[in-house]
Amino acid sequence: MRRALHPYLVNEPFGDPGLFVDFLFESRALLFDIGDIRDLPPRKILRVSDIFVTHCHMDHFMGFDWFLRICLGRERAVRLYGPPGFIARVEAKLSAYTWNLLHRYENDFGLEVTEVVEGGRVRRARFHVRQGFSREDAGEGSIDSGVLLDEPGIRVRCAVLDHGTPCLGFALEEMQHVNIWKTKLAELGLPVGPWLQGLKQAVLTGRSDDDQIVGPAGQPIALGALRDCVQVTPGMKLAYITDVVFSQANAERIVELARGADTLFIESVFLDEVAGRAADKLHLTAGQAGRLARAAAVKAVEPFHFSPIYREREAELRAELERAFRGP
Repeated sequence: MRRALHPYLVNEPFGDPGLFVDFLFESRALLFDIGDIRDLPPRKILRVSDIFVTHCHMDHFMGFDWFLRICLGRERAVRLYGPPGFIARVEAKLSAYTWNLLHRYENDFGLEVTEVVEGGRVRRARFHVRQGFSREDAGEGSIDSGVLLDEPGIRVRCAVLDHGTPCLGFALEEMQHVNIWKTKLAELGLPVGPWLQGLKQAVLTGRSDDDQIVGPAGQPIALGALRDCVQVTPGMKLAYITDVVFSQANAERIVELARGADTLFIESVFLDEVAGRAADKLHLTAGQAGRLARAAAVKAVEPFHFSPIYREREAELRAELERAFRGP
């Protein structure tokens, strides 16, 4: 079955970190980190509904300005998520510009910003064109199990990691899919149509075979009579980890967050032979990344954020990660 999510790195592995996740059957995308995003066409940038920022070092956040420039004048709201202090940094970005002509915009572009603080708490604020991008605090709240975004089809969780500053790791979990066999519907004399959404929802919520759903002509149909017409397949899970020191606390949180992922996108900045330098710079080696991927039992691992000192040795980084991931 064709996957509904299409993830890919924004830049080549020596460039700024960033993961673009396209929804193939919706006019929507998610973005993890927003460094140099000039290789993303404006039409793709305009699909982004949510941006998840690990931390605000320049190579993870400088693209905010370009994103803002593309989106101004559009009637839409974009949600941003980041670590402690994130709201103030978004506010600082916005306050760096002169907005005396904002009243000429007919549309109200807005930013809904959430920052994660320790203890499972979040703070929220809004910035809208019609308020001159002035900050509007939207209160505090709690999040359960690190869940930042929870919608019918997807969930995004975070973990607070250490990079000498709080840095977020993310996991995107797609819910199960219910596929409909049209040939089996035809055998029962039933047409396709909007009524199938009720069937899918009934299956996903675990309703019993004796329960009835509304059929195509409004008639009740026992769910059990339709079981042969549906196929349930698991959703995709992706994890995104970058800019973390290799420590026991980080390792435990990364493994828990990424466990069982279809693909783990993880930084592999140095080779193990300079592990001391990696620790000093608070980054992972390729070998450490591979061992974390193995411990998390992910299906595939995609390295990125290579140090430029390996520009002519990229194959060595990939080989070291692969050996550590596959094990003896």
